[in-house]
Amino acid sequence: MLLLTRRLEESLLIGTHVEVKVLAICNGHVTLGIKAPPHIPVHRREIFEAVHALNRAASDFNPADLDKASHKTLPKKR
Repeated sequence: MLLLTRRLEESLLIGTHVEVKVLAICNGHVTLGIKAPPHIPVHRREIFEAVHALNRAASDFNPADLDKASHKTLPKKR
C-alpha cells in the first residue's frame, strides 16, 4: 500500500484520468473529491461490498423457493 500525505486542496492522480482531492478536514473527518470519467465506477467500500453480497445471494436463487414463498403469503382461493 502506498501512503501519501496531502494537505487541504492538494490532490493525487491515479493513472491519468482519476484525481482525488482533499476538500475539507474537520473534526477528524476528511472530505475527498473524486474526478473520474463516467466509465470508471467509484463506490464507497461498504456500499460496494453490500451490493456484491446481494448479487451473490441473488445468484443462489432457486425458482422453487419463490413458488413456495408465494403459497405461504398469498390468500387461499375459495
